[in-house]
Amino acid sequence: MELRLTGTAHLAAALVLVCGTPGIATAQAITLNYDELSSLEEPIAFNLGEVTVALTGLVDIPLALNLEGPANRGNVEPGFIGNFEVSAQTQLSNRWRVGAAYFGQYATSANASIVNPDDYSDNIAGFVGTSFGTVLGGNVSGQVREQTRRRRGAGNAFLKFDDFLGELDNWGGAYVGRFGPAVLSTTVDENGDFEAGAFFQRPIGHKDYRFSLRVADSRFLANDHSTRFDTKGISTIAEFVYGSSRFDIGGGYEHFASSIIDTDRWFVSAGARTKIGPLDLSAEGHYGKTAGDSEKSAALGAAYDLAAVLTLDTNAVDYP
Repeated sequence: MELRLTGTAHLAAALVLVCGTPGIATAQAITLNYDELSSLEEPIAFNLGEVTVALTGLVDIPLALNLEGPANRGNVEPGFIGNFEVSAQTQLSNRWRVGAAYFGQYATSANASIVNPDDYSDNIAGFVGTSFGTVLGGNVSGQVREQTRRRRGAGNAFLKFDDFLGELDNWGGAYVGRFGPAVLSTTVDENGDFEAGAFFQRPIGHKDYRFSLRVADSRFLANDHSTRFDTKGISTIAEFVYGSSRFDIGGGYEHFASSIIDTDRWFVSAGARTKIGPLDLSAEGHYGKTAGDSEKSAALGAAYDLAAVLTLDTNAVDYP
């Protein structure tokens, strides 16, 4: 079992660019950050002629604590993660938004969520946004996951195993569109595998509720790289927000099929997050089983806001 303790201190000044777009659907904010480390909530944005450029990023130093290792050995391992995302877009005369985005991240080996530790990874995509939603092409494999996932913990706390094991290839096409309180999204990779999802979010009285559903048809390569599984999965999440506190619970089922073995996996995850003045705290837990073997993880997170974010409205183009 691994307990991950992580914390960040945020200091940012942001320029938020706002532009309304009428139509049946509205464009949904797009990000190419599919890792556990979130970026700052608001970007720094500026205009270069008719093009709007937005930049955001964050540096994080987490601690990973192995609760099952020998007590006389160093079980606490510090890490480092740094990321940034930059996007550029403009609006055409027909009100379509066209642009591109790039995300880069470096992480050390202490971060168990990173596929290639001690390495630099990146994503790039182009997009066209209309009143019917946004179409993307490039490294878009995580778009549905970003729209339907449980929210990240405070201080970028990472809850291990809280996702499908099957994955899409990195290159493909995606669509994201908001229809009132509902957001629909889908991704298809170069192999024809796909994910589709939807979430519904609406306040009722002084409370806010969010429900999401995600289905996936993807692939999983065993750790020994000798067996490849075709996977099918379904997951759902319910979220409740009251005041400065958020509570959520999610569960999923995944079926693995290969030429030599078929097996199943199920899991459930839950968490709570609250804000007390400038202090943001969260706690999460996970339990699951794959072919009779159990998986367990927990995460605690904290963040301290050093300064309030400056928000300014202009008539410039909205960033994706």
